[in-house]
Amino acid sequence: MPETTPKGLTRLAFGGDYNPEQWPESVWQEDVRLMREAGVTMVSVGIFSWALLEPEQGVYDFGWLDRIIGLLHENGIRVDLGTPTVSPPAWFYRAHPEALPVTADGTRYEFGSRGAICHSNADYRAAAANITTQLAERYGNHPALAMWHVFNEFGVPVSACYCDSCAAHFRRWLTTTYGSVDGVNEAWGTAFWGQRYADLSQINPPRLTPTAVNPAQALDYTRFADATMRENFIAERDILHRLAPGIPVTTNFMAALSQCESVDYWAWGREVDLVTNDHYLITDGRRTHVNLAMAADLTRSVAGGAPWLLLEHSTSGVNWQPRNPAKAPGQMARNALSHVARGSDGAMFFQWRQSRRGAEKFHSAMLPHGGTETRVWREVVELGASVEELIRIRGTRTQADVAVVWDWQSWWAQKLEWRPSQDHDARERADAFYEALYDRHLTVDFAHPEADLSAYPLVVVPALYLTTEAAGRNLQRYVEQGGTLVVSYFSGIVDEHDAVHEGAYPGPLRDVLGLTVEEFSPLLAGERVRITGPDGSELTGDIWTEFVVPRGAETVWTYAEGLTADHPAVTRHRLGEGTAWYVSTRLDAHGLDALLGWAAEDARIAPRAELPYDVEVVRREGESGSFLFAINHSASDVKVPLGADGTELLTGERAAGGLAVPAGVVRVVRLDG
Repeated sequence: MPETTPKGLTRLAFGGDYNPEQWPESVWQEDVRLMREAGVTMVSVGIFSWALLEPEQGVYDFGWLDRIIGLLHENGIRVDLGTPTVSPPAWFYRAHPEALPVTADGTRYEFGSRGAICHSNADYRAAAANITTQLAERYGNHPALAMWHVFNEFGVPVSACYCDSCAAHFRRWLTTTYGSVDGVNEAWGTAFWGQRYADLSQINPPRLTPTAVNPAQALDYTRFADATMRENFIAERDILHRLAPGIPVTTNFMAALSQCESVDYWAWGREVDLVTNDHYLITDGRRTHVNLAMAADLTRSVAGGAPWLLLEHSTSGVNWQPRNPAKAPGQMARNALSHVARGSDGAMFFQWRQSRRGAEKFHSAMLPHGGTETRVWREVVELGASVEELIRIRGTRTQADVAVVWDWQSWWAQKLEWRPSQDHDARERADAFYEALYDRHLTVDFAHPEADLSAYPLVVVPALYLTTEAAGRNLQRYVEQGGTLVVSYFSGIVDEHDAVHEGAYPGPLRDVLGLTVEEFSPLLAGERVRITGPDGSELTGDIWTEFVVPRGAETVWTYAEGLTADHPAVTRHRLGEGTAWYVSTRLDAHGLDALLGWAAEDARIAPRAELPYDVEVVRREGESGSFLFAINHSASDVKVPLGADGTELLTGERAAGGLAVPAGVVRVVRLDG
């Protein structure tokens, strides 16, 4: 079995991307001295250095990389060594311009950015394999090497190419997937609009068309593009495993739903030795710490609950959003330790020294333009000391309370053209349900719809437009065996080929929910509907309503107005030993809290009203003990109940029963026993 932790790293990972090639060698000694001052334990090197390592085809210059890796090793800093295949050199594109990707409208991108790659191109694949082989042969046994870092952020900024090479590759993929053109015609429903194919050679990628493209074809092309990138990762990974056994291989994910839509991380998580993630705050006015927690929980779930590694985040502002505010004092540490609480065995940044040139020169770094006389630097040093104190949590696992079902492929399908309402956004529903659970102080695992859910008393399905028969059976089995399920609208609609399930909506979820949906009735922009309960309570919905017909389910809340007046809005179905809830409209935050309150009561999850708003409490447990993280995102000092005594690791203070957590501060308690 491959190693799953960075080789030789006995502490938590702390450091960042290091790009010494951007600086004269006279700066390197200072860099390493300051890394030691900051408590850096590992850096990522070489990710964008192909043009320097191979300045001409077949001509190599490893001297500078030898020197910097040697210097890092002499100073006890481990190396996450990149394969630089995200940015082929200019000479490569001059020789192979067809390796540049083509958009759906036929535009070919130019060299001059990053990630401009046709992943089907044979010349790119050969060149990538060659430089990966050269690196593995040279550094595979280097004592500084902790792990391999393949490519950089697959899917960003380009995942799909629509060139002729991709067309030929797509046809091969279709042959493997469906066996024949008849299989493709059946899966894609090509009888509609006369799109039937007589031969696979007639099939192209879903390029620009005068109106909506065949949705099943578009969905399959997204799958193909994702699988093609994964093929290239696996090719590099296998070279590294063969030439450098015992060194884990990873690639940095971007598992936040707001940052990478084109990658099915359930599939990718099975291919890496160690799951790693990059996360950047989306400063759109929402509570950024909630999105951070969601991204960390999703990454941990992709890792199967095992410890993972935050490979990039920012010390302060980024540079690529319309507006890029700085982080408030203390926010960097709070963000970093929130990831650690939710399963990361470290906190790393992009990047070590802030660049003077290039597109990311205004992106913050551990060592800012202003040097060591800056607030950011002082906070980096403080955080390094805190990370050092948390060494005991390494290898422990975060404990979850509930599960949220999420499927990237269902999201891809729902985002295709001509759906009943452009306002219904699967990601928005996932965000909203997650935030409601977060505010109930429940730690979330994400789960694939066909995964084993038996460990969770409550499972929430925010959006599952594409629902396989296997997923339907899985969710029904979960409820029959005693689970509590909450399902939101427009779920259970199509199968894996975007074909509507036979019979009434919601297809394979009819029996578990105890109802059918006769018709969707999306609302116009700005429209809202009142929903009333038997106790006189009122909720509000918008975006979407449905004509729901109970078939065993009881009505809990009813539409009070609109086309669906007097029809059920929220239902509850007792099945076997468990209960399934269904909500057929978009509830606001108050409504979601009410719904989840009822469901949590069914699931016998005790309310945690004693925990203050915007204070998260998360546990990690393992052989080294039980650790409670209390993270105060509020502006007020709070008291957090512990339920046991323990020692606070960052201050050394004893905590008896309760823990004082100042505003904006993180406390970590190792509980006694």
